[in-house]
Amino acid sequence: MRWIAVVTELTLDFARTLPARYRVREGSAFTLDSYPTRDHGDLDKKQVRKWVRQRRAHLGALQERIAAEHRHALLVVLQGMDGAGKDSLILNVMTGMNPQGTRVVSFKKPSEIEQAHDYLWRVHMAVPARGQVGVFNRSHYEDVLVARVHADRLDTAGMQGNPETEAFWDGRLTDIRNFESYLSRQGIHTFKIMLHMSPECQQKRLLRRLRRPDKRWKFDESDLAERQFWPAYQQAYQEAIRATSCKHAPWLVVPSDKKWYARLVVMEALIERLEGLSPEPPPASPEILRNLDRLEARIKASRIGS
Repeated sequence: MRWIAVVTELTLDFARTLPARYRVREGSAFTLDSYPTRDHGDLDKKQVRKWVRQRRAHLGALQERIAAEHRHALLVVLQGMDGAGKDSLILNVMTGMNPQGTRVVSFKKPSEIEQAHDYLWRVHMAVPARGQVGVFNRSHYEDVLVARVHADRLDTAGMQGNPETEAFWDGRLTDIRNFESYLSRQGIHTFKIMLHMSPECQQKRLLRRLRRPDKRWKFDESDLAERQFWPAYQQAYQEAIRATSCKHAPWLVVPSDKKWYARLVVMEALIERLEGLSPEPPPASPEILRNLDRLEARIKASRIGS
């Protein structure tokens, strides 16, 4: 899949076309290497940054409508190799949303309590309530990505099947697909984003972390060990996206070698997804509508302390 840009000026009509470029339409035919990592739409970095800042207000307004309507929830699943820009994307794209209606959850190594339950238990506990936008910075997909790449480390106590077989992982992917289908029927809409980065770009970003004093806290030497498993991770991503990409829980594979471009695509994709829910605040009660003039007069006449 290669994109030829025919528009170099960023307009609303052009920006709205971007999510469709990277949406996975047919899961069974998906191949990860057919999606670019370096694409940037022939756009100007400064112009894109300005655009993203301007669109935050619209994204925030849509989130406010979701909260007021209290019928739907949006779960944003954010995946990508280390250094793909997940944290900075959350900061730059979602900072315009009200924190009261937004929750970011990052899944780490399971605790003893979490390990005593099924692997989707802790995920279900973190699913956003109706009226909220939830973001999973890494998610239940780690259980078919990291766990699959390092199947020899998986604690299988009480589980059925052998993690060394394809059937075991096919079963997990079926569980995830069914779980997301269940959420959809409850008004909780899942939207999945893979920040697709090249190994060369990851190398540059890891070096940058090490060289910048303000970024060294993010550096973990274990990330270097994981680089040797790059092909296995790419295969695991491909299998996961193939098995779980569907209309009610679509995948977007966003080129992320240019962080500023990835933020633009995700911003427009989130706006598109929220607009598709057509959220509207509930109408005022009939009593308020009947007494608008009287209530307005009371507000104007009111005094502090009276």
